[in-house]
Amino acid sequence: MRDFGGIVERAPARVVRPAGADEVAEALREARARRLEAVPRGCGHSTSGQSLTSGICLDMRGLAGVRDVSPGHAVAGAGTTWREVLAATLPLGLAPPVLTDFLDVTVGGTVSAAGVGGTSHLHGTQADNVVALDVVRDGRVLACSPSVRPELFDAVRGGLGRHGVITTATLRLVPAPERILTCTIPCPDAAALLRLQGGIAADDVSGQAKPSPDGWRYELKATLYGDGPVPPGTTETEEAPFLAFADRMRPDVEELVALGEWARPHPWVMVFLPRDRAAGVIEATLEEMTPRDLGFSGVVLVKALRVGHVPMLAAPPEPVLFSVLKTASPGCAPVAEMLAADRVLLDRARAAGGTAYRVGAIPDGPSTAPGR
Repeated sequence: MRDFGGIVERAPARVVRPAGADEVAEALREARARRLEAVPRGCGHSTSGQSLTSGICLDMRGLAGVRDVSPGHAVAGAGTTWREVLAATLPLGLAPPVLTDFLDVTVGGTVSAAGVGGTSHLHGTQADNVVALDVVRDGRVLACSPSVRPELFDAVRGGLGRHGVITTATLRLVPAPERILTCTIPCPDAAALLRLQGGIAADDVSGQAKPSPDGWRYELKATLYGDGPVPPGTTETEEAPFLAFADRMRPDVEELVALGEWARPHPWVMVFLPRDRAAGVIEATLEEMTPRDLGFSGVVLVKALRVGHVPMLAAPPEPVLFSVLKTASPGCAPVAEMLAADRVLLDRARAAGGTAYRVGAIPDGPSTAPGR
């Protein structure tokens, strides 16, 4: 069995497809009795074997579905994708405050990893926007929230599945815009990009570094949900319905699938950097990279964000998420070379006071983290 990363392979002793929390509890009791690890797997979008195991694989997609949608919240099974969440909430004009850029990952997986999106500079992580959870721990189904078993609530959000298996999440909802306006703003360097991210009045913000004949060029995508003024420096605008914006990766993914790129190994690495030292790490890393080192469909993302109360998420204060999302395309650097460069970045980030974001960590041995 492989995950999206395509680097690690493991064959589970057994695959269990639970249809409810009680069946998850039964599977965990079996795993304990047989001295096996049990690893939840959503859509398997992890990159370094986090959703793989030689023990019991819990296929959580059977715990999908959204219910009790109200102006303030909705209840979703852990195996529900964010695409399925939107299908249930948007007809009522509602959406979660934070969405992943790629919608075909599960609620349980991203909450277990904290979950970062374009609105995280305003609303924090997806884990910050969970109202309550049902969790299987020690073979029992337990409810938790900020006021009920708060220690368990804090342990499983961003806890990578180490302290319990999420089966149901109550998600905060907010009014969704009907249409959005995305503004593209070129930036001369990483420091300028980060300054702009820190001060711009926009609802969704993301930064990107792209290779060019003259080196790397930086640009900011600032998306407005309301009627605010177009930010200074904008060179291009694009208006779209909110759902098309939220699902903007879908056409690209379909093209990458057709090209075979989606199935190739993805030696991703993601790090949280202190904001005051992030530009130096980013520019030093990119100076050492060429398009060959990134791959045909590789992407470099830079995202300044706000982290609320998610104690299990190891991130410095005022973090910047620097994501080097490589693809081992034909004719580009081989996987081993990409992984070696990833380790250099991890060392550089830690020396600057940063940390690894385990969603995109390079392989370093067995893991019990859930697939997203």
